[in-house]
Amino acid sequence: MKQVRWGLLAAGNIAKAFAAALGESESGKALAVASRSAEKAGKFAEEFKIPRAYGSYGELLADAEIDAVYISTPHPMHAEWAIKAADAGKHILCEKPLTMNQYDAMTVIEAARRNDVFLMEAFMYRCNPQTARLVELIRDGAIGQVRIINAVFSFQCGYNLQSRLLKAALGGGGILDVGCYTVSMSRLLAGAALGRDFADPIDVQAAGHVGAESRVDEWTSAVMRFEGDIVARVSTGVQVNQDSTVTVHGSGGRIHVPAPWFCNGRVAGKTTIHLARAGKQAEEIVVDVPKGIYAIEADVVTANIERRQAPAPAMSWADTMGNMAALDRWRKAIGVNYPCETVEAYATPLDKRTLRIREPNRMSYGTLPGVQKDISRLIMGTMTQKNIANATALFDDFFARGGNAFDTAYIYGGGDTERFLGQWIANRGLREQVVVIIKGAHSPHCNPKALVEQFNESLERIQSDYADIYFMHRDNPEIPAGEFVDVLNELTAAGRLRAFGGSNWTKERFAEANDYARRNDKTPFAAVSNNFSLAQMVNPVWAGCVASSTPQYRAWHKAGQVPLFAWSSQARGFFIPGRAGPDKLDNAHMVHCWYSDDNFERRRRCFELAEKRRVEPVTIALAYALHQPFPLYAMIGPATINETVDSFRALDVALSEKELEWLNLEDRACD
Repeated sequence: MKQVRWGLLAAGNIAKAFAAALGESESGKALAVASRSAEKAGKFAEEFKIPRAYGSYGELLADAEIDAVYISTPHPMHAEWAIKAADAGKHILCEKPLTMNQYDAMTVIEAARRNDVFLMEAFMYRCNPQTARLVELIRDGAIGQVRIINAVFSFQCGYNLQSRLLKAALGGGGILDVGCYTVSMSRLLAGAALGRDFADPIDVQAAGHVGAESRVDEWTSAVMRFEGDIVARVSTGVQVNQDSTVTVHGSGGRIHVPAPWFCNGRVAGKTTIHLARAGKQAEEIVVDVPKGIYAIEADVVTANIERRQAPAPAMSWADTMGNMAALDRWRKAIGVNYPCETVEAYATPLDKRTLRIREPNRMSYGTLPGVQKDISRLIMGTMTQKNIANATALFDDFFARGGNAFDTAYIYGGGDTERFLGQWIANRGLREQVVVIIKGAHSPHCNPKALVEQFNESLERIQSDYADIYFMHRDNPEIPAGEFVDVLNELTAAGRLRAFGGSNWTKERFAEANDYARRNDKTPFAAVSNNFSLAQMVNPVWAGCVASSTPQYRAWHKAGQVPLFAWSSQARGFFIPGRAGPDKLDNAHMVHCWYSDDNFERRRRCFELAEKRRVEPVTIALAYALHQPFPLYAMIGPATINETVDSFRALDVALSEKELEWLNLEDRACD
């Protein structure tokens, strides 16, 4: 086993525990330590006989001889330095919680994936043989079916509002400090009971006390429900002593773990698990642990660096994401928010560096009459973002990949999605670098008066005095198309609009509008925004929807080179494994819109080609859309950065004309 040269990023008490552990580890040694105080770093290095001391974290990351970093800064600084460490090519062990919320964690994990480095959240108990034995007992059915999990980690600290544990600016409170252990244990054990590495709760309910002065959770409990009606009761606090233990109740007995979190402690020793099975004498299971808990953790990192993640029960990236999501729900249930999660706090990217397009830029771009900017062929949809942290994570990543176009609508999220987009653009100062698409005049408010009122409100929400592109969200055939052309020209003449078109407009109404524009020397519709995907829309996704994926519409787009801004370009999950098929008939929406024999054959062929190309099926489905013989811009709606990654891979997939015909079943004409 190659010895890992560690850099310790921060010099607090937990860093001291890790530094001491490296002295016991055969797989790693401490090469350097960094602190924001050169004096503190020097004293730390002297105490633990570490060769190098740095007075800044950046200096440590610049040390080419350091292989891995252990990050133990205050919670709100984890994301910044984990991203910078990944960009510096360092492997990472980061103290829990990895970040302040699931969306920041998503960004950190993407940085590790992008830079091909190891990353693990430092739940040391997950690396301990005691935890592995506990999981084994659950999986083997030692107590039958798991029904109730009780997990507690709680203590009483002094009431110092400037201390890390009680200061909101430092991420204080019990949930993020030690409550995260109880959630991670419950998810681990529920997963073991269900035959998985971990499970995520279906429901989270909580109550607790948030300090009037501290504004952090000082004590709180939550109840989580998992599949199979497994219930976990978790409790934490920094202002109350409780028995910090784990007990699992099953249909055939009980398991009790007296020391679940520190196990054997910082030195080699023995741990015990108490097993009481119905009708049998209670057992004490003894686990021999050859090293201290932190030394084992360091060895787990070394052993798994080549595969970039450690296997369960250690924390994988997916496990961390699930844990952060559950912690977010717990905090939300009792009303805990941190200063670092405000709109103002996201004024700069998590790594505190200027947002830029990463090289190489794989994006391709197009143009539209009236829009004086290139438009990325992939367009970020804004229906999924839940808050500014979520929006920032997805938008920063999309822009850094070369994406510059964003699609929003007056009705999305009651206006919140427009506000998130507008705030992100303002935070980044990018208004002249991005293309903003606004949609409005959705039925039943599809008339010129409502169009103008909604349009003006949308501009206020996005904090801009103009929209690059405007699409009428629906058509109203009872109103002559020329009336819409008139009002849209007025907005264009006033400088409020650069180009416009219709979403869910038929080719006949599009022709009516543009015939009127030509006769009256007015600006015509520049594009349409209809559905287009490899899967043919069997029934409208929503009332009044129009699809441009039929042979007639494809021919129309090709003949006139009519630009198409395609929504649901990946058929809303139809091409995601496990999301559609005869065994998924409970998804009424999917059945109504996409289920047909021909679409299932398209899906089968898509999956076959995806396997050959070693990409995801949604990547092939999107590549099909991008290869059409007319200008097509694909709107995507990723909920995670991973989904964005799969979409961008479509830019690198070249499909032949024969493959395009085969995917769309056009080869059948030759049968």
